[in-house]
Amino acid sequence: MSFVRVNDIKQYFYCPRIVFYQYCMPVEKKPTWKMEQGKVEEERIDGLEKRRKLSAYRLGEGKRQFHVWLASERLELTGKLDLLIESPAGLFPVDFKFTTREPSRNHLFQLCGYALLLEDAYCREVNKGFIYLIPKNDAAVLDLTPELKAETLRTLEEIRSMIEHERMPPATSLRNRCVDCEYRNFCADIF
Repeated sequence: MSFVRVNDIKQYFYCPRIVFYQYCMPVEKKPTWKMEQGKVEEERIDGLEKRRKLSAYRLGEGKRQFHVWLASERLELTGKLDLLIESPAGLFPVDFKFTTREPSRNHLFQLCGYALLLEDAYCREVNKGFIYLIPKNDAAVLDLTPELKAETLRTLEEIRSMIEHERMPPATSLRNRCVDCEYRNFCADIF
């Protein structure tokens, strides 16, 4: 089995068909406005963050690393973390999101995927992470519990099984997510 990406965890919780299309039916997808805007804003935030102090994250002291590539042979998982804060208080993954809403369930599981990668790479427990909400210029603090980590690992197994058996999953029941989906044209049973 090949590696899956942390982003696949987020997409699977948003709509499992996105992951199916990416691995089992690779098709040309059209980036959405939100995806493009998120990239532009992430670059802008990178520039600003390099000038900010860690006190904005209430961590006092520590080291920040942007765009950290992580991979685990054991987990067969890889991903690029937006920001890693390494302090005496611990390791803290930070993921940037271009949204004004509070972090969704899929964002929480993506952050948990990064926590699992950090734990594997650094042999240290990761119990908290941040979702940085770009438009609000604010960070949400999230607890990364053992139960959440276990559910994330179960989800990784579901993703691998779906890919291995090339089994198309049901679409999300939240049809408003389909409106801006880059794979919308491929869900003929929905539209």
